[in-house]
Amino acid sequence: MSEKIYLYPVWIRIWHWINALLFLLLIVTGLSMQYSSPNYTMIRFDIAVSFHNVTGFILIFNYIFFIIANWKSRNFRYYKCHVLGCSTRLQKQFRYYLYGIFKNEKAPFPISEDRKFNPLQKLSYLIAMYLLMPVMIITGLALIVPEVNIHNVFGISGIHLTDLLHITSGFVLSVFMIVHIYFCTIGKTATSNFKSMIDGWH
Repeated sequence: MSEKIYLYPVWIRIWHWINALLFLLLIVTGLSMQYSSPNYTMIRFDIAVSFHNVTGFILIFNYIFFIIANWKSRNFRYYKCHVLGCSTRLQKQFRYYLYGIFKNEKAPFPISEDRKFNPLQKLSYLIAMYLLMPVMIITGLALIVPEVNIHNVFGISGIHLTDLLHITSGFVLSVFMIVHIYFCTIGKTATSNFKSMIDGWH
């Protein structure tokens, strides 16, 4: 029987589920605004805009909480990437996901008290949380207050460029969420990783 490790404290679990709910609301309202037409709307345009904006502000506060709590609790240590040998570690993990996992091979970087994430997870979480999330938040705020946008960037409308960055970062984060959910199903059992985010034990 494998050893149980308490990896997900209460604050992470609460933040995680709130973040997931907010993201789903942003995806639904965002898609409704993007593809809205007079003949067919998922949600009435003005209602979708209001819900999207309010949800976005709640997401900002939730993100700020994550950054502060992640630092104060020293949970950030799990995100540290060592450059030396990084490429080799990423290749090993990628090969495992692509091939080894289907051959019941042992994971090259098993979870422990000192290692919550494998190299591929670290990289993807760093990109998602510390690059794409800030881009999405900043561009979202800029769209709410369009006066702050640069009028012209190399012949391209500043507001259109801001909108493009917002939609692109939101789309990539949405894909990340789908992939994240899929990988949660390939734990010891199909539901064990979801259970971990409920009781905190891996």
